[in-house]
Amino acid sequence: MSFINYSSREIILKIVYYGPGLCGKTTNIKFIYGGTNPDARGKLISLETKAERTLFFDFLPLSLPAIRGFKTRLHLYSVPGQLFYSASRKLIMKGADGVIFVADSQEERLEANLISFEDMKENLESYDLSLDTIPFVIQYNKRDLPNALSVSELREALNPDGKYLDFEASAAADGGPGVFDTLKAVVKMILLKLRQGQQ
Repeated sequence: MSFINYSSREIILKIVYYGPGLCGKTTNIKFIYGGTNPDARGKLISLETKAERTLFFDFLPLSLPAIRGFKTRLHLYSVPGQLFYSASRKLIMKGADGVIFVADSQEERLEANLISFEDMKENLESYDLSLDTIPFVIQYNKRDLPNALSVSELREALNPDGKYLDFEASAAADGGPGVFDTLKAVVKMILLKLRQGQQ
């Protein structure tokens, strides 16, 4: 649920990047940070272990153009992918306005993607939400790797009905193809939902 502060005329939207460990959630957020005007971004807070894995979350506030006189800010979070951080993932999902599932395209990570996808759905359900009620996008990351499954194989596993908007991406590659496309798509869905709620 978006947070609207009427006194400061500001709307804050929370977007959560979800996915298995080392799938590229943090890499997405770091790429967005690096590609954003310093005047439009806040501080990137990243809690990592020595193994470069996010321990709790990444947090990056970004400013967008005003909507009906309200300043709009995005708060981007990523959940820890490791299975033993289940409670942290559930807590970070609280109040999410939109979710991006980052799938690791590597063949050997397919099962980890499926486990994480189910975990995400369970955490949404604990807040009376579902993939049908919240703006949701899938990103097939690491498309540049030689052992990447085909997009059709990934869709068959994660998006068989073609119900969800999905994007190919390579967050660690030059130019980060697909990273901003994914973010823009979920933001557009959130703003559309907000407008419909005001009618």
